[in-house]
Amino acid sequence: MIPDPKAAIDRPLNRRFATLADEVRVKRTAAALEANGIDVIRAANAEEARRIVLGLIPAGSEVHHGASQSLEESGIAAELEKPGDFELIRPRIWSMDRETQADEIRRLSASPDVMLGSVHAVTEAGSLVTASASGSQLGPYAAGAGKVILVVGTQKIVSDLDEAFRRIDEYAFPLEDARAEAAYGVHSAVNKVLIVNREWEPGRTSVVLVDEVVGF
Repeated sequence: MIPDPKAAIDRPLNRRFATLADEVRVKRTAAALEANGIDVIRAANAEEARRIVLGLIPAGSEVHHGASQSLEESGIAAELEKPGDFELIRPRIWSMDRETQADEIRRLSASPDVMLGSVHAVTEAGSLVTASASGSQLGPYAAGAGKVILVVGTQKIVSDLDEAFRRIDEYAFPLEDARAEAAYGVHSAVNKVLIVNREWEPGRTSVVLVDEVVGF
């Protein structure tokens, strides 16, 4: 995580997409998510979201997460690095050789017991929209992981899919691009997009809706 990605952006951001949704809109979106088979837990702030997420992870699970500003800002990423009743996959992957163990890395990251992360937009009809450069988190989100837990600030609630793509283009992507360049020395890109309209397996996907601006 870099201190202020906004400082590295050379175009104006649409600040509307950084504004928390009002209570009526949050409740409408939460009800739509539940109707689509996605469990919803409300959190007043990032600290409460952290406690909720850690409590949702089954003991003994293999847990994975990609780069996520929401997990960083909520302190969840740091908390995962502490000893716990689960095994974090990410350190194992980073210790492996990218050339000789590429297949094993791919399999480990594609099907964890629990996948943590976030999305870039949630529609009022209950669809989850995630953009990615590599797509590494999209497979586990869609079907690979046994359980998916997503931390989502209510500023990410949008009216529909058209507005979801606008939010990515006019707000989330420029910030992620600046973060990626600062952290890795490379630009990001909207190469792959996942839209989850409904969860097929009851109890598999949980969204922790945070009444605080968290992530991009």
